[in-house]
Amino acid sequence: MIFPKNLNTSHLNILGQGNMVEYLGIEFTAIGEDSIEATMPVDHRTKQPLGLLHGGASLVLAETLGSVAASCCVDADLHYCVGLEINANHLKAVKSGKVKGVAKPYHIGRKTQVWEVKIYNEEGDLSCVSRITLAVLDKKQ
Repeated sequence: MIFPKNLNTSHLNILGQGNMVEYLGIEFTAIGEDSIEATMPVDHRTKQPLGLLHGGASLVLAETLGSVAASCCVDADLHYCVGLEINANHLKAVKSGKVKGVAKPYHIGRKTQVWEVKIYNEEGDLSCVSRITLAVLDKKQ
């Protein structure tokens, strides 16, 4: 397991309170051996004018998952992680329900991390695939 043994979804959901994560309804739902999952509703907050899931909302979910997962892999007393680059390919439109994002690492290094985030609709179809690169920074004393 790449995450601390005491890590749980309740703790991760507390981190999202009072910010964009809460506003968009993102909820962490599972922590695996090498993955973190979250859901996001497809509703008035996350749709674009044509009634489809907004690509930017998908990127918020991907950035949230990648950043949180990366941060869980470092000593929070010494380091923090920030996004350097993110990209996404939107593969299938979603009109309603919820989407599920799953973050898995490609690389967990001392100075950078690279994570893949796949986003699925409720039928399990791949809707979006994203890759995020993060910098691991030292906390100043």
